[in-house]
Amino acid sequence: MKVVDIADEIFRELSEPSTLSIPAIAYWVRSNVGELNNYLNTSFRVSHSTFEIEERVDVTGRQPVSFNSSVDNDTLELQFEEKAVLKKMYNVHYYDQQLRSTLGAASNDPVVEVVSDGSKVRKINKNELSKTYASLKRQEYEELSDMINAYKLRLSAPVQVAGDDTTVGAHDPFRTQHFNRSTI
Repeated sequence: MKVVDIADEIFRELSEPSTLSIPAIAYWVRSNVGELNNYLNTSFRVSHSTFEIEERVDVTGRQPVSFNSSVDNDTLELQFEEKAVLKKMYNVHYYDQQLRSTLGAASNDPVVEVVSDGSKVRKINKNELSKTYASLKRQEYEELSDMINAYKLRLSAPVQVAGDDTTVGAHDPFRTQHFNRSTI
């Protein structure tokens, strides 16, 4: 999937804020593919020719290989799960950015309400706005952690499977109840 397509999806999901642009989001996505790799234990990279995010894997299976390797490699495109994690990473970044900007503004603007000659002007309380952004950031980060754990759990395989559940176990011959799946 192309970086610009992911950036466009992020921009639209954030309701097209006027403070952002698709090229700025695309730059962030390109810059943070390595962080995605660290979170998911993958080896994605941005192709310089197509600007797609892809993963080089061994032909025999989904085992990442070195990009400098001379072995015959295939490439895998970014899937929906990885794209969702990348988008969630951007949401955490976005709310962190909003939080920092409101905290800076709150320190410079102590006046919340002005009353003069029967008219009243009330400004947005930056402290409350900061609390809201902090709550949103915390929620997005928890969802990101859950998504990363679910992704890793889905790709995990058992290290060892021991035992055989298809054979009849030792039992009392006078009992009619069997404890394993096979019947006599």
